[in-house]
Amino acid sequence: MKTVTQDSQRPTIVWFRNDLRLEDHPALLAACDKGAPIVPVFLWSPEGDWPPGAASRWWLHQSLTALGNQLARRGSRLIVRRGPILEALQSLVADTQASAVFWNRSFEPGALKRDAAVETALAGQGIEAHSFPGDLLREPSEVKTKSGGPYQVFTPFWNACRQLPPPAKSRPAPAGIVAPGRWPQSVPLTELELEPAIDWAAGLRKTWKPGVAGAEEALKDFLASAVSNYPEDRDRPDLQGSSMLSPHLHFGEISARKVWHAVHEAARKGGGKAQSAASAFLRQLGWRDFARHLLFHFPDSADQPLRPEFERFPWKADSRLLRAWQRGKTGYPIVDAGMRELWTTGWMHNRVRMIAASFLVKDLLIPWQQGAEWFWDTLVDADLANNTLGWQWTAGCGADAAPFFRIFNPVLQGKKFDPQGGYVRRWVPEIAGLPDRWIHEPWKAPASILKEAGVKLGRNYPAPIVDHDEARRQALAAYRGIK
Repeated sequence: MKTVTQDSQRPTIVWFRNDLRLEDHPALLAACDKGAPIVPVFLWSPEGDWPPGAASRWWLHQSLTALGNQLARRGSRLIVRRGPILEALQSLVADTQASAVFWNRSFEPGALKRDAAVETALAGQGIEAHSFPGDLLREPSEVKTKSGGPYQVFTPFWNACRQLPPPAKSRPAPAGIVAPGRWPQSVPLTELELEPAIDWAAGLRKTWKPGVAGAEEALKDFLASAVSNYPEDRDRPDLQGSSMLSPHLHFGEISARKVWHAVHEAARKGGGKAQSAASAFLRQLGWRDFARHLLFHFPDSADQPLRPEFERFPWKADSRLLRAWQRGKTGYPIVDAGMRELWTTGWMHNRVRMIAASFLVKDLLIPWQQGAEWFWDTLVDADLANNTLGWQWTAGCGADAAPFFRIFNPVLQGKKFDPQGGYVRRWVPEIAGLPDRWIHEPWKAPASILKEAGVKLGRNYPAPIVDHDEARRQALAAYRGIK
């Protein structure tokens, strides 16, 4: 029989961040293993260089509500307080007489500095401060080159990951959580004002179900339908070929380890084709780890190019062109469809993200950082590591980046990946009546075809804001100038 000491009755604070779940939550489960009361807490402190954007804040409100309900079903509750982080934790320690603070690690540069300061300060007060691995398949310390440095190319990074033992299987959520004798005060969630004052979130509510239940549902749907055709369909925005798990993974409503094992098990049961499809999807989880690996080792890359010659690139400052891109009014249907999907749902198909990003930095010559800022504010899965990797990849200035001279032609990309124009017709309804032949380049359609479809270029749908061929020539000339 375990002897309960006075110290063991002092609570453990479990600090939730982007890990809004109970299953496979190492910090929470370690606190449960101690047997002492637990005070779950979320701290809202949006200071720093990258505070959550509008779409992320909307999601966060819903996910915190769902987490609070989960805790309540286990005899616990979620305490919400405002930052600054260290002061809020110290105040909570004083209010609860907690002996320990546990949390899961984050590898964003600001979080790493903050967490180190928290750990030092709390340890100086005699408080056990401990972080746990909770976000990745492989933490940066686990994957190194033979010389001990960081990988900067994905394929050898992924090959090194595959040589390691499988990720640990996820542990189930605790059936019950020991409550403290007295609960500390909590700020009502509504006082954080995470939801927008002007209700533009109707499309987000229609599209998404934030929280653990939504994450489980998305994984179940993916395993039942899309995973078997993932390699063929994942680049098709007109098909439902994506897992739709990215925001759930970002907010930690489901762990990468659980997804990995669920997909791996489905592949084992499904045979050859299923195993090949699963391998393609698991590789995407590897890219997620790689993005954090890069941001950890190159913390300035969130807003500075990894390739220093790109600091001399002659980017343009054109607010008119930027605004047209943001609102999906470029005159290039596949780009406009993606930007409107983003504005409406807080998400954009990955292939279209690459097309839209290429158009911004190479057709319009607008700095990649401005695109990254827009995605950060409008994506429900806005993730600093993934966002940074994607934009630097597109701009040709990051690790394992696409060469700058790889400039996507938005017409050819549309014809290849949206061949019947179903995606464009959904998000650009003003040109939906055009035949497939002209749906990706309406400016080339005969006047009679435009009239029959009700398309009036320059009036109800814009003419192209730049000529792609000329823009490509200018971009390549600018690139030659910095080499």
